[in-house]
Amino acid sequence: MPASQTINISTFIDRQPLSPFQVMIVVLCFLIVAIDGFDTAAIGFIAPAIRAEWQLTPAHLAPLFGAGLGGLMAGAFLFGPLADRFGRKSVLVFSVLFFGVASLASAWSGELWVLIALRFLTGLGLGGAMPNTITLTSEFCPEKRRSFLVTTMFCGFTLGSALGGLASAGLIEAYGWRSVLVIGGVMPLALSVLLALLLPESVRYLVMAGRAPERIAATLQRIAPQADLRGATFTVAEARSTSSPVRHLFKPELVRGTLLFWLTFFMSLLVIYLLSSWLPTLLRGTGLSLRTAALVTTMFQVGGTLGAIVLGWLMDRFNPHYVLATSYALAGVFVAAIGSLADTPALASVAVFFAGFCVSGSQVGANALSAGFYPTDCRATGVSWANGVGRLGSVVGSVGGATMLSMGLGMPTLFALIGVPALLAGGTMLTLGLARRAHARQELAAS
Repeated sequence: MPASQTINISTFIDRQPLSPFQVMIVVLCFLIVAIDGFDTAAIGFIAPAIRAEWQLTPAHLAPLFGAGLGGLMAGAFLFGPLADRFGRKSVLVFSVLFFGVASLASAWSGELWVLIALRFLTGLGLGGAMPNTITLTSEFCPEKRRSFLVTTMFCGFTLGSALGGLASAGLIEAYGWRSVLVIGGVMPLALSVLLALLLPESVRYLVMAGRAPERIAATLQRIAPQADLRGATFTVAEARSTSSPVRHLFKPELVRGTLLFWLTFFMSLLVIYLLSSWLPTLLRGTGLSLRTAALVTTMFQVGGTLGAIVLGWLMDRFNPHYVLATSYALAGVFVAAIGSLADTPALASVAVFFAGFCVSGSQVGANALSAGFYPTDCRATGVSWANGVGRLGSVVGSVGGATMLSMGLGMPTLFALIGVPALLAGGTMLTLGLARRAHARQELAAS
């Protein structure tokens, strides 16, 4: 490669075979979201034990769930623009360290209001970490394998959630509910050290920020050791914007996609967090044991893991908008089916598995799709703010679970209502796909 050549970062990465260095980045980000998933799911599994120890009502549990999710929302809104301004790595390391300390401190809560406050701070760190793992992974992946690699990385969330359920069942019986929070704090503290040592900064961000070419070349050399990058200069396809990353989301070419992604994330995460937070309690109400309810609920996370991998593979081969639209529509059907099968653990497990496959798998796919939709200078903000709006949906879902329980609805009616937002998410994905296809045709005609 001529030393004087100007190298486009996206083209360079797309032309290289997947390297061990890129695999390491995927693995590190996988570990971040796995710990995120562990912590997010754990609060739903330890809630019955907290309720019993402190003699709480379902109404008392609602702000406990809502505090963590409110923190996730605030963290996404706060840390996305910071990552576009100061870099993905620094925000990731800080976020992981922050939520590790907060989770560890929450294990020593002596009163409900203290636990609520610490759950908010834990969520704040988690909210900054997860969207930036999507952004960083996306920016290091070749385009033809991006959806599959991002969704595979994000399987860490569902696997971590499943581990949270399995670990909680054993830990609570042996050591009490506080032990789960201790584990959820120690793991991110240890991981933050690895991230500081091993995780690279996004080369796309380094170019946009005007950092030294030598630093960019050193990172690219780890992707393609055989490439001669001495003296090269580097570019990205997008022009650097001088406006606020948040304002950039509402430019004419992005505003419709931004609003449709927001609506999709809101509806999708409403369903996911309502089920994650309240499904063990709802199943317990049918007479199932705590252990059986936990195991059935775990199938939601297992299905989500497999769904993310399969849907990511399909998104790289077919129109990703239509893949997600179909999956979300099926999610609504399977969620509704849970209500009719809840008193039969085996059949309920099947319905819960496929509900997780479709809705959790689709949410992971929507994250990957949003990362590809936004340009580099507002990508972290775009992904984070979509997640932030989605977290608002998760707060509505988690708090709304208590309201729905108090209404005395039958299980079939209850789960049919929960399935409606999934159908709406499918509609928004279909709308976005049709809009982007029409826009592509207009550009082709104009050229």
